[in-house]
Amino acid sequence: MTTAPVARKTTSSTPVPTQSTYQNRVAEYWNAEENPVNLELGKIDDLYHHHYGIGDADWSVLDETDPDLRTERITGELHRLEHAQAEVLAGHLGPLTPADRVFDAGCGRGGGSIVANLRYGCHADGVTISAKQADFANEMARKRAVGDKVRYHHRNMLDTGFESGAYAASWNNESTMYVELELLFAEHSRLLRRSGRYVTITGCYNDSYGRASREVSLINAHYICDIHPRSEYFRAMANNRLVPVHVEDLTEATIPYWELRKQADHLVTGIEDTFLTAYKNGSFQYLLIVADRI
Repeated sequence: MTTAPVARKTTSSTPVPTQSTYQNRVAEYWNAEENPVNLELGKIDDLYHHHYGIGDADWSVLDETDPDLRTERITGELHRLEHAQAEVLAGHLGPLTPADRVFDAGCGRGGGSIVANLRYGCHADGVTISAKQADFANEMARKRAVGDKVRYHHRNMLDTGFESGAYAASWNNESTMYVELELLFAEHSRLLRRSGRYVTITGCYNDSYGRASREVSLINAHYICDIHPRSEYFRAMANNRLVPVHVEDLTEATIPYWELRKQADHLVTGIEDTFLTAYKNGSFQYLLIVADRI
């Protein structure tokens, strides 16, 4: 079964439903954000991902003796790892056809929707609470000549206003920590057609460790977010007709990215050691969760 695309507008003029003062602060943060670790990596191929990477790193980039070339090679390797993460997520969305629509919740500057379109040829709607991000992402889609199929909207992922049951697949890539999971999964469940696929890659704190660790609290403060416990994902999914069919712990797979980023003097943000400590002491996990809408 496929769902024919319907007429859609880019939605920079659509008011964002106000959920809370907190979400207004998040929007202000991302409207002002100009972090090199997001921008410099995306400049390589105009795919701006706004998330972390997975896979084995090419450590030879650190042996480069020319300072400028060393910077270039490290940046390129970090981007390769983050793109690998995006491909892993996209690979769990299918099977999709060019007639299908997919929903990218918390799309940032839009890389994930482009990856899905390149893989499947599908229509994609990305949503971000940041007007600046939505405008930037739409410009990237136009630059790639896919603006007719990939569109970004200045809306709230908890209350999109999109048509119920219109989407074959949807996802969050490191954006669930900015919202309440019950409200988020209720909206995904509403938007997905029956048997539609939901995917998330997210950081969560490990319930078996106990309460959120000091490192998790520092990450929350750094990104103005609220990292959820692992158990809350499965509880909220079950309450909203999303049944996990695949769960994978990507914690070990993401550590090389962080170890390499720690060596990138031009990209470090000061949070690298905190992430590495949290991953290694077991208080923080990087999970892939794939669920079907029943």
